[in-house]
Amino acid sequence: MLDHSSRDAVTHPLTEMLRGLKLEGVDYKRCRMTAPWGLTFPAQPRAQFHFIAGQGCWLRTPDKPWKRLEAGGAVLLPRGAEHALASSPDAFPAPVANCQFEPVCCGILDTCVGGNGADRETVLFGAGMSFNLDSQHPLLLMMPELMQMHEFATDEPAIPHLLEAMTAELALDRVGAGGMLTRLADVIAAALIRNWVEKGCGSAGWVAAARDPGIGRVLAAIHRDPTRDWSVEALAEVMHASRSAFALRFAQVVGQTPARYVTQLRMQEAKQWLVRDRLKIAVVARRLGYESEAAFSRAFKRIIGAPPSRFRATAAVASPDGERAAS
Repeated sequence: MLDHSSRDAVTHPLTEMLRGLKLEGVDYKRCRMTAPWGLTFPAQPRAQFHFIAGQGCWLRTPDKPWKRLEAGGAVLLPRGAEHALASSPDAFPAPVANCQFEPVCCGILDTCVGGNGADRETVLFGAGMSFNLDSQHPLLLMMPELMQMHEFATDEPAIPHLLEAMTAELALDRVGAGGMLTRLADVIAAALIRNWVEKGCGSAGWVAAARDPGIGRVLAAIHRDPTRDWSVEALAEVMHASRSAFALRFAQVVGQTPARYVTQLRMQEAKQWLVRDRLKIAVVARRLGYESEAAFSRAFKRIIGAPPSRFRATAAVASPDGERAAS
């Protein structure tokens, strides 16, 4: 087993890279369910989160059989995979879209569904969550379809207390209960991701590369400052290695050259600026240090597969009330 100092040395670069990971909670819902009941949730681009209180329930995904979720647990589907929740495996799930939700407080919607088993009520608190990372970020691509909190609770001493707090707040009879629930859900979802990265995601791929002491420092530096025009020499200096030794090691561990990795990350960041922040193409090009908008557009299309104007047009259509993009 690693001692504390050794563990910190390995995980610190990854911790730095995840420091900026944020979740934006939307469409918070409380479902009070009496047996028998069942709900299906369609696939969606956002992550989906559920916290379970009361009698617990069962979960099914397209490629997995029904599994039991105990009360006080939480699950996160990072890529919004299709799934079903039910009071028992023999219940017939109905689309959640059929439920009639009513606003209760602080942006939380409420519904009551099910049969006559009032003494067997399950309370679900759910949310759709958007990551502040591009959908093609290596971390998001590597996440499993399902993360379940009970598998990690022993590694996160604060989690049981957070889950107990969510159970208490689900009553929604206290001032500010809605705001407390949304914040607790964000913290629990973030804890799930952190614990998966640290303990549960295996020894291959991008996360393993981030754990490598030398390459991890380099990846952390790149992700902290993706707008910097990183040269191979500068990255080799971060790793305290020669240019050739660094380039060889990076390609072996990460699976691509340092230059391509940096360019991919910069273009992913550029796509976020175009869509999320609605920046003009010329502004993004200058921010990334390109001498011309045309040069940036060529690099963007080579990596992303479509010109920046397509994403810029999408952002303009989505802009409320014709709001102008930043200049």
